[in-house]
Amino acid sequence: MFSNVSNFSNDVDYALAMIIGISLFFLVGLTLIMIYFMWRYDHKRNPKATDIEGHIGLEVLWTVVPTILVVMMFYWGYNGYLKMRTAPDDAIQIKATGQMWSWSFEYPNGRVTDTLVVPLDKAVKLDLFSKDVIHSLYIPAFRIKEDMVPGRDNWMWFIAQQEGTYNILCAEYCGDRHSYMISHVDVLPVEDYEKWYNAKEKKSDYPGLALLKSNACMSCHSVDGTRLVGPSFLGIWGRKEIIVLENGVEKEIAVEKEYLMRSLNEPNVEVVKTYSKGMMQSYKDVFTEEEKEQIIDYLKSLK
Repeated sequence: MFSNVSNFSNDVDYALAMIIGISLFFLVGLTLIMIYFMWRYDHKRNPKATDIEGHIGLEVLWTVVPTILVVMMFYWGYNGYLKMRTAPDDAIQIKATGQMWSWSFEYPNGRVTDTLVVPLDKAVKLDLFSKDVIHSLYIPAFRIKEDMVPGRDNWMWFIAQQEGTYNILCAEYCGDRHSYMISHVDVLPVEDYEKWYNAKEKKSDYPGLALLKSNACMSCHSVDGTRLVGPSFLGIWGRKEIIVLENGVEKEIAVEKEYLMRSLNEPNVEVVKTYSKGMMQSYKDVFTEEEKEQIIDYLKSLK
């Protein structure tokens, strides 16, 4: 607590400490008073019940004091909230996208990464989007969290005030691999950030790999044989699989171009046995025909 990792850290920590402190004070105080009353008015010490009339002073006190405390807590929290919803005009704008079960970040120059890279002591505004279900982008060290709701615009901003690497988590349950939806923020000195931002990206030998990563395919399909939500890509080309058709009929096929194309366009028509239908969306209009060919070329390489 009381860190200055981001411009919001101290405000949130102080608000939390104040609320916890007030709560503990009343918890301990009221508990002690209750114990005293139990002892003081035990039937042995007070054998004859007596009627205790109201006390105007006490009634005013226990009405006014809690009201003041609640207003203080509201003011502190609302003041912090207003700061979080007022982004500077010169903030660096980055598009943050969540989908089952990965993050992607698109920078003003068109670069896309699966981790967030930001400069030190510069305002950054994240435009938040979801491709499928509700996610919640949470950076614990920065004390910020905002929901990503499909079809609804949202955003968050911050100023990172310490160099380092900090976790990014999803704080809204979003399916089987929700707990694996982890990334991180790299906070760099401004000079290092500028070098990184302006550096030319190395072209991959397999463009299809970049397409799979940027569309969260690796969240459901491993490349090392591990069973995830979908079949592993390792050795998939030419592999014999039992598939289940829409009417429940099973048949054996060899995984080749025709089947992979159908799986990209209509993924829930022919599903590999022991895997669930409905987990994969159609990529018919997401990838061009050329991009689908690039993906298949990459899958061929995974011997």
